[in-house]
This record gives sequence, C-alpha cells and structure tokens, in this order.
Amino acid sequence: MEDYDFVLPDELIAQRPPPRREDARMMVLDRAREAITHRRFADLPEFVRQEDLLVLNDTRVLPARRFSDDGAVEFLFLEQIDAES
Repeated sequence: MEDYDFVLPDELIAQRPPPRREDARMMVLDRAREAITHRRFADLPEFVRQEDLLVLNDTRVLPARRFSDDGAVEFLFLEQIDAES
C-alpha cells in the first residue's frame, strides 16, 4: 500500500474535460521497457493491438457536490432518498 501513498498536487487533477475530448491526457506504461510516457487520448490507437479487448465506460457522474454561495459549506449527496421515507 505504500506505493499508493504519494503527493498529488490539486492543480494536476483535472476539474473538467478539455474542450476537445481527444486532447485528454493519457498515461502509458510500457512494461517491457519499464517506462512511463504521457500522451493524448487521440494517440490510443497506437497502443491497441488486434488481440486486445477494449472496454469503454460511458457512464456520467451525477452532479452531487454543491457549495454554499460563500463557499464555506460543502454538501455531498451520496444517495437519493425516496420522498415517502
């Protein structure tokens, strides 16, 4: 688990997608060379081989996080409650 304990500055975490989705950044791990490179999602076809299986997830994230007008209070809605409850 110690491998997953590292500093990740907030400014490196995307808050919204780029204007063109194909410009989204992608980290590529070359296991044979033990090298990491950073590319664009548009470059993905360069890395997919004919025998690979590509699984896509097109689900959307619900806008469940809200802030008060002054930003002092944050609300995070985890589940919808039935109105009759």
